[in-house]
Amino acid sequence: MHGAHQEVPTLWRTEAEFGNHFPWLVLGHLVMAFFLTMLYAQFVRAGGAGAGATLGILVALVYAGADLITFAVQPLTTKILGGWIVGDLIQFAIAGAIIGAIYKPSSLKTT
Repeated sequence: MHGAHQEVPTLWRTEAEFGNHFPWLVLGHLVMAFFLTMLYAQFVRAGGAGAGATLGILVALVYAGADLITFAVQPLTTKILGGWIVGDLIQFAIAGAIIGAIYKPSSLKTT
């Protein structure tokens, strides 16, 4: 995506500025991972990697809507828009599958 972003360089931070803001990027990914896991734990009944990937794809499609809105109000290229949408679909499907494969709900104890 670096090459596509260079087509509209005034929209992005410089390399130095990006480096200074890198902790925010990491924090953003941690927030997304936490809440994707919370959504999985709360709403996915079937469990497993497939169910997690499905949830990830649904979340990515919500992001696709936001990407389309951003495309409408910023001078992005269709290459960037397509890269964001496809990238989100892949990223969230994989993240959801990993969550589904790892997450094991605790069994409820009855007394």
